Amino acid sequence: MPRANGPRAVVLVSGGLDSAVTAAIARRDGQELHFLTFEYGQRHAIEVRQARRLAEAMSVTNHVVCSIDLRAIGGSALTGDLPVPKDFDRPERAAEIPVTYVPGRNLIFLSLGAAYAETIGAESVYFGANVLDYSGYPDCRPEFIRAFEGAVKEGTKAGVEGRALRVRAPLLALSKAEIIRQGVALAVPLDLTHSCYDPVGELACGRCDSCRIRREGFRTAGVVDPTRYALT
Repeated sequence: MPRANGPRAVVLVSGGLDSAVTAAIARRDGQELHFLTFEYGQRHAIEVRQARRLAEAMSVTNHVVCSIDLRAIGGSALTGDLPVPKDFDRPERAAEIPVTYVPGRNLIFLSLGAAYAETIGAESVYFGANVLDYSGYPDCRPEFIRAFEGAVKEGTKAGVEGRALRVRAPLLALSKAEIIRQGVALAVPLDLTHSCYDPVGELACGRCDSCRIRREGFRTAGVVDPTRYALT
């Protein structure tokens, strides 16, 4: 349950595994949770529904769903007609930044998270960035996070008045298995999370990078994966 009258945090919650565990860590840290979710034209819009379910299950103080049409910009398989890569092994995933990278996504999301934090007097924005299991997305690196904090300090009323915003990415250096174990320890409803980039109806495809990383993570963690996959 959120802590009454405690420090407030904005948590960027996609509906996926990492953001759900990040939210639970923020709650463990004593933060009053304010979820921020984005409908940005993603092909896996089912994750927005799951974010709403997570917000209800975790009894958050408030949940804002913000609509942004990133399909108008394109440049990604998640917001356009490019095919989502399937069946890549770990070395192939690490070879280059994949077409599932959405240009400017975390920059945009964190900017809106900072704006929301300023309006409610939150001290922190939490988001589930991770640099180990993903394919080198440039907006998941610690260098980006620190640079963003500097920009917020210089470009917001709160910042120039000395109320610096912290961007917290507690999963940054954890493996997927470690994230899953953390989720189990914090009683995260993992069955409500959705990770697939290219779902088949209500089912996760089981073949995209995100599905494969998730499946490998559950297997390595020794935890039963509650996900229903089209490919088993």
